Amino acid sequence: MSILDLTAVALGKKIKAGEITAVEATRAALAQIKALEPILNCYVTVDEEGALKRAEEVQKQIEDGILTGPLAGVPVAIKDNMCTEGLLTTCSSKILYNFKPTYTAEAVKNLEAAGAIILGKTNMDEFAMGSTTETSAYGETKNPWNTEHVPGGSSGGSCAAVAANECFFALGSDTGGSIRQPSSFCGVTGIKPTYGTVSRYGLIAYGSSLDQIGPVAKDVTDCATILETIASYDKKDSTSIQREDCDFTSALVDDVKGMHIGIPRDYFGEGLDPEVKDAILKAAKVLEEKGAIVEEFDLSLVEYAIPAYYVIASAEASSNLSRFDGVKYGYRTKEYEGLHNMYKKSRSEGFGPEVKRRIMLGSFVLSSGYYDAYYLKALRTKALIKKAFDQAFEKYDVILGPAAPTTAPKLGESLSDPLQMYLGDIYTISVNLAGLPGMTVPCGKDFKGLPIGLQLIGDCFKEKNIIRAGYAYECSRTYEEPELAKRAEKEAQ
Repeated sequence: MSILDLTAVALGKKIKAGEITAVEATRAALAQIKALEPILNCYVTVDEEGALKRAEEVQKQIEDGILTGPLAGVPVAIKDNMCTEGLLTTCSSKILYNFKPTYTAEAVKNLEAAGAIILGKTNMDEFAMGSTTETSAYGETKNPWNTEHVPGGSSGGSCAAVAANECFFALGSDTGGSIRQPSSFCGVTGIKPTYGTVSRYGLIAYGSSLDQIGPVAKDVTDCATILETIASYDKKDSTSIQREDCDFTSALVDDVKGMHIGIPRDYFGEGLDPEVKDAILKAAKVLEEKGAIVEEFDLSLVEYAIPAYYVIASAEASSNLSRFDGVKYGYRTKEYEGLHNMYKKSRSEGFGPEVKRRIMLGSFVLSSGYYDAYYLKALRTKALIKKAFDQAFEKYDVILGPAAPTTAPKLGESLSDPLQMYLGDIYTISVNLAGLPGMTVPCGKDFKGLPIGLQLIGDCFKEKNIIRAGYAYECSRTYEEPELAKRAEKEAQ
């Protein structure tokens, strides 16, 4: 077994025991990046020199007994919308092509304090707007299971990097499914925690009331451990919540006896691929055989989630992205006449088509005469969706369903029809609108060999329920990695 086949927690244990050094683990990950980046394009920036220097420092602190946590010495990749002091942070956009922040995001700081080693920044849909990682200004990321297919998005670079063993775990952000959907497409595990659990300080905002940072890793144990490390109250983030119980790893027990699991009938209607449906229902059967009480129920308002989400997210984006104007930092057009012309040209040249589309939609729904008709109506719908989930959680501990209606589409297919791409978020969006925790766990493959992900949704602050259910299911199968990753490891040995 090579170093790269280890999970983050397993690697941490070996480093602590002195069987592997942090420097060896970092070199192995960097060698895999060198081998596969020309094919996959998971990273926007790789900080080879900084990572190796940091690995030496961390190794010394581990040997001196200063760093004792489970992630000490473990190399990590960070999605390129989280600020990292002195390290390029572009949001995969031309408008931030030269932006080096003067501070580090709180979640990243927590990882650094735990001894994790940052390898670099991962590719993403520009400003997290997209579901395929094809809207990036730095080229599309490819799915390691089949390079003709997308890895999902917007955290596609993070999920593909974990699947391809280009890092041991990664951070992503989830506004409407951006951790859970690419985790499903890439055959890895990803958690979007309850809104407010992880500080958003230093996360470049897309939709502030929906954005949440979360972990992507090979298994549920890793995700629970990482979430425990990055979850913290932060007074710099006005939406941060002081939680009493962040002991997520205590839920890693193979026991779902008596757990009530609800399957929404609305999730299994038209548009769901039969192979995905089959894999999800088989996973539900596994949990039932382990003692869970599984039943179907009606979750209303599902069809209103997509319009409500795109109105709210686009409105917040049009406001959040107004700061990128070519004045203080980032891209500025070369030739312009006067201030307003500079704004116009810098933004026209700096933003890609998908970002412009959402800014225009957001400006429209916030404009006079349309605010009540669209934006306020969307907020009322959001409240009704939250109420529908509240009612469901009176009866169920966990809601189980697909993460996406299909497996990963081919490159180029989604961008030709943006509306179709938006509809692909049907199963993930409601979770963000209601501020709930959600997790994707791999649960099979389709006839093309592309991964299928099972989504588990919990009530607010009940991450432990989904971790418990996810762990119990995971105990029934083994983690698989793509052929591409195995080949690159063999060639490096």
